[in-house]
Amino acid sequence: MRVTGKPVKHSRTVQTRLVLPPDTNHLNTIFGGKVLAYIDEMAALSAMKHAGGVVVTASIDSVHFRSSAKVGDLLTLESFVTYTGKTSMEVYVKVEVEHVATGERTLTTESFLTMVAVNANGEPRSVEPVLPESEDEIRLFESARVRRLQRNS
Repeated sequence: MRVTGKPVKHSRTVQTRLVLPPDTNHLNTIFGGKVLAYIDEMAALSAMKHAGGVVVTASIDSVHFRSSAKVGDLLTLESFVTYTGKTSMEVYVKVEVEHVATGERTLTTESFLTMVAVNANGEPRSVEPVLPESEDEIRLFESARVRRLQRNS
């Protein structure tokens, strides 16, 4: 039996951003809200690629800021769909900071978001299943059911 759907790589999105002075607080580190906005945008881009249309954010799981980024650092954001329901998609977003002078890269933030595909009237519409291929993709796919139960409890 052939399983239909879209591979995870179809939704993978990578973006690099420069941390500029207006993005930072009085300590010259990036505002957490700015990072959250980037995360939400990345999740939407990946979900739109998977769904082939408009999506809305249904939830953002807990976000942990593990390290900071300062003016002049590079932020690399990577996102992809890890799991699908009937109309919803779980999207994983990872943010890393690169210190340009040293080339050192550090994980700053990880998050899972739930996005819902909607039609022109804003009503939920169905999405194709996601097909994990790599070991990491399969691990995230299989652990998604636990995260989904935690979200709904």
